[in-house]
Amino acid sequence: MKITEVIPHVLIGKTAPYSTWASDFVDVRYSMVVEIRTDEGITGWGESVCHGRQPGGVSAAYINHTFKPLLTGKDPFDVEVLWENMFHTSRPFGGGGAVNAISGIDVALWDIIGKALKKPIHQLIGGAFRTKVIPYATSFYRVEGRSYPEAYIEEARELIADGFRAFKLKTGYGIRKDSEYIHAMREAIGPDMLLAADANCAYDAPLTRQLLLEVEDARLHFLEEPMKTDDLEGYKMLRNKTTTHLACGENLFTKYDFRRWIVEGAVDILQPDVCSAGGITECKKIAAMAQAYAARVIPHVWGTGIGLAAALQLIAALPSNQLSSFAEEPMLEFDRSAHPFRDAVIHDKITMEDGAVKVPVGPGIGVEINEDAVREFELRLTQ
Repeated sequence: MKITEVIPHVLIGKTAPYSTWASDFVDVRYSMVVEIRTDEGITGWGESVCHGRQPGGVSAAYINHTFKPLLTGKDPFDVEVLWENMFHTSRPFGGGGAVNAISGIDVALWDIIGKALKKPIHQLIGGAFRTKVIPYATSFYRVEGRSYPEAYIEEARELIADGFRAFKLKTGYGIRKDSEYIHAMREAIGPDMLLAADANCAYDAPLTRQLLLEVEDARLHFLEEPMKTDDLEGYKMLRNKTTTHLACGENLFTKYDFRRWIVEGAVDILQPDVCSAGGITECKKIAAMAQAYAARVIPHVWGTGIGLAAALQLIAALPSNQLSSFAEEPMLEFDRSAHPFRDAVIHDKITMEDGAVKVPVGPGIGVEINEDAVREFELRLTQ
């Protein structure tokens, strides 16, 4: 089998309502979806996630100008070889942006391999430790004209009615406001719901310490990215100051970025994004390193149904840190914020049933792509 075409599709859609968080706002959602065709008629699909208003054309440019010539004519089953060649070729660009593009390609290659062998990806990378995953709802963005934290509490109650038992709040609005918000949410949802928070790198180490201590009684499960990812020393300093787990990783790329964070014990929970940190190939290696150092892995997920399906394939194959009857299992970040084409790009919407999300069992990433929707939301770029 040979690769004949590598096609990046940049997707864009307006969101409603316009919403904000600590460091940015969202009025559109972008993604870059990768289509890889072969001479045997098998097509694979992957995604390079776009954070916030990050334009998908950046990853598309890497593919068009660097990776497409390297991949054309190659065997998609040589997925490890192709990953290393892409990474080596793009290293002079600085890593992060190129790895984001590599991630989408890697997922698409694994999708091809799975379709060729008629098996879901999780069966190709070790098997399923679980067939369904408990999700936590990522949402709670701010919308102009609403009153907070009352609007957040209303949103939480709606999510509880839908079956959610775990939530991640958007914080980073100042220590006093965050503390009041987290305490109000804990009081509203009760003691048994899992509660986490994401500050989107809003604070430095002293402010993060203050927040952690002020909300200790609210029993946050984890605090995600309170500081920037260039402050590894700050995370190391604060990790053991509280019962709240520290989490980080959506802005780290490849095993090389994650290595120091794992070896030096900087955080409790690592959050590589399958569609940004290096794809299935690299995230398996990151997870193996994390397991060796007893660090937990809960992948970051913020893309379309394609990225969600790929993340579920990886999560299915992640062992629990301790294989015991009551082990804490990896969870699924289940984005519930406004997204105009998250569900549209796949035919079978990924949903929660009875408090859990089933791992897709179709070949490859496990879902069928709605190519009409891809074309509908595609932004035409001049190459």
